[in-house]
Amino acid sequence: MSDGFILELFMKSFGLWWVIIPGMLIGLIVGILPGFSAQNTLIILLPVTLHMPVEAGMAFMIGLYTTTQLGGGIPAILFNMPGEGGAAATTLDGYPMTRKGQAQQALVCCFAASAFGGIVTTLATLALLPWLSQLGLYFKSVEMVVVMVFGLTLIAAIAAHDLLKGLIAGFTGLMIGAIGADPVYGTARASFGFLELYDGVPLIPALIGLFAISEAFVMLETSSVVQSGDSLDRAKNARWADTIDGLRINLHYWWQTIWTAMIGLIIGILPGAGSTIAAFLAYQYSKMFSKTPELYGTGHPPGVIAPESANNGVTSGTLVPVLALGIPGGTTGAIMMIVLTYHGITLGPRLFIEQPALAYGVFVQMAVCYIFMIAMILPLARYMSRVVWVPTKYLVPLILSLITIAAFSEREYIFDMALALFFGVIGYIARKTRYEITALLIGVLMGPLLETYLLRALRIGQGDWTILFSSTLGNVLWAMTALSLILPFIRARQKEGVLAQSARAGYES
Repeated sequence: MSDGFILELFMKSFGLWWVIIPGMLIGLIVGILPGFSAQNTLIILLPVTLHMPVEAGMAFMIGLYTTTQLGGGIPAILFNMPGEGGAAATTLDGYPMTRKGQAQQALVCCFAASAFGGIVTTLATLALLPWLSQLGLYFKSVEMVVVMVFGLTLIAAIAAHDLLKGLIAGFTGLMIGAIGADPVYGTARASFGFLELYDGVPLIPALIGLFAISEAFVMLETSSVVQSGDSLDRAKNARWADTIDGLRINLHYWWQTIWTAMIGLIIGILPGAGSTIAAFLAYQYSKMFSKTPELYGTGHPPGVIAPESANNGVTSGTLVPVLALGIPGGTTGAIMMIVLTYHGITLGPRLFIEQPALAYGVFVQMAVCYIFMIAMILPLARYMSRVVWVPTKYLVPLILSLITIAAFSEREYIFDMALALFFGVIGYIARKTRYEITALLIGVLMGPLLETYLLRALRIGQGDWTILFSSTLGNVLWAMTALSLILPFIRARQKEGVLAQSARAGYES
């Protein structure tokens, strides 16, 4: 690819602003509303995109998809209610920042990390596309088992302050995730006679119940989201200086934005992984390599930057197998495949030879979307942050009405609305008894995936467990997983040694 060719694609993509901007606005609204997803919205709008020119249709879908990933972090930060699964990790530090009166800084960190992380991974994809397209072929069942196990280790990291309660929540989530049809024999397990649970516990009602409904119940006990006098004054008097402060924080952690975005890119390429796993893995790595891991969960900006950067790194990765191999890595990729094949485009390696302007233009359009995102959405942080001082007696009824509709919209079952309420009660009890609902969600999310990949690997190995250690890449991932469990204990012992030495020195002096 020549520089002139890429520049021409950029100019052509900027000329599609008339479809990119409406797509971004719709994506922002979809992302903010808990339970509404880019996939469902794209399916609803499929007739529109099918009748657009192929470049315009792809630009519209990409604008909607990228902004949905960003939008999910807004309610996660302001109300502890993730708009989509990938934003669940953002609640761990985003909401504590809001409670401290730093909602604007948290939103700016979210927006900037999303935009810059997305730009970095899009440019990396353009440069490394031939090699990245082969990456998914190296991650087979064995490697995916290790990825899922590594994700489950985040339960221990989250539960560091109370390991027993965290493990109880995590194992409860794993048991809930086991509900549904057995992946080998197809027989129902723990479905309690409900046909609606035969396919397993749906993620959206579980997410809405555990986070949104339970948090709404908690909010009823207070007059506003921000309680402290100084924090409340800071939230009411949001200034442009706070936006600049958020950008300064993001600039300070620029390297973390880059490498966590690359985690998202790699996870996005893997079939069936998705933004939720990418966000949690990025959060885990960020905490593991941090010099101050004890600050995570208390309103630490890197705890917002890492998952949001990874979230948007996934968007580029999702399209790599679609365009390069003709294999959809997820629902969004499958919908984009429908549009492309409708226009008679043959996906796979020949696409980059026969129609390079379209193949590379898709990623250029994504980069342009992130550039528009910086100009359009970053200034809104100042005004969005003021929502937190609105009295909860007005917020809660509005939130509950929207999330009830969202629970229904995914599968259009009345049962899902009752299921969301059930999980809301569980989440409320967990919050009041100080059990980690995030650990519970990780179990619900990763349990079925771990079981599927584990059983698939064991069937390939004819029941021999040593197959899990038969891959070089898998063994490297096992070593990293072990390191993630051991490193916190080593750091804790070192910290105790330093404190003991300081106390001894103080005593002797």
